[in-house]
Amino acid sequence: MLFQIVHRTRYCYDGPVYFDPHEVRLRPRCDWSQRVLDFRLEIEPEPASIAHNLDADGNLVARAWFAGAHKTLRITTHATVETLRSNPFDFLLSDDFAVLPAKYAAEEAAALVPFRQTGVVFGPVLELGRELLRQTEGKPLLFLRSLNGHIYTSLKTEVRLEGRPLAAEETLARGRGACRDLAVLFVAVCRAVGLAARFVSGYQAGVQKQQERYMHAWAEVYLPGAGWRAWDPSLGLAVADAHVAVAVGGEAGAALPLIGHIRGENIKAELEASIQLETNG
Repeated sequence: MLFQIVHRTRYCYDGPVYFDPHEVRLRPRCDWSQRVLDFRLEIEPEPASIAHNLDADGNLVARAWFAGAHKTLRITTHATVETLRSNPFDFLLSDDFAVLPAKYAAEEAAALVPFRQTGVVFGPVLELGRELLRQTEGKPLLFLRSLNGHIYTSLKTEVRLEGRPLAAEETLARGRGACRDLAVLFVAVCRAVGLAARFVSGYQAGVQKQQERYMHAWAEVYLPGAGWRAWDPSLGLAVADAHVAVAVGGEAGAALPLIGHIRGENIKAELEASIQLETNG
């Protein structure tokens, strides 16, 4: 599937501000499941300089810094991306990864530590993981399909434009959440049963001629023999070619599209954002 994406972000301030360095994570990644055919990043005011980096999670980051004071910041990206994976199950799991709770080989386990850390696992999250383990007899793919389906059918998906993702236990208690909340919940339940999981931000095809578009969020799980594979609990789908991955992180904050601070006295800001997305194929 071919995606053509124009993503515009505009901050307006009621007085001049100084920008500390800003990090932009909006360039789609290139891997076996998708390839970037074209990408352009436009920033106004023009940065004093810009560095193109690879962050600790392997995301492509543009780090811009500025001179002088300004009242607006505009960031526009143009991307043409071809998604390549029509079958989300085009893999063969390793023979020794047949039953959960997950156990990874030593050489993989060390690299996966950041994606298995659970912190404090609260009762409802742990209980959900254990119940799904029981129902699926610990079979990894059946567990993931059941977890995806459970979140999709049991929790209502809502649109919440601002704010960080809610904690997994809060989303369970509310019975609803934005796509980023449901992704965080999916990751938390996976980690509760030992699976390495991470948060993903990007774009989703949706419905053609859809008027309003937003960035989307889902989850990836590491499966020996398959590598990182994606599930979208807000749609109840294993991810194939209808998603464009942009950034990943062990925590949602590592995949934020824009990170930066301003300096100014008693400044109020307004945010405008829009996404134009067209698909073909």
